[in-house]
Amino acid sequence: MIRTRRLKTVEGHVRGVQRMVEDDAYCIDLIRQIQAIQAALGKVTTMILNDHLNSCLITAVRGEDQAAREQVLKEIAEVYEMAMKV
Repeated sequence: MIRTRRLKTVEGHVRGVQRMVEDDAYCIDLIRQIQAIQAALGKVTTMILNDHLNSCLITAVRGEDQAAREQVLKEIAEVYEMAMKV
């Protein structure tokens, strides 16, 4: 699974940053590594959101359950709002 592989890569990068901190690496090098991790996590987030929109959201929108539809839309709005805070 692509997401799992990407998360394992991120995990490896985080461990690398941890070693860099322990070795008192240059600050800018640390920041660049952390930015790379954030970018990788952003890609995983996008993949998960895309899957959600193409499965859960579509199912809820096509379904008869208005409460489920409203819940999914509320969750999307909350995720969007959180993303804007970052």
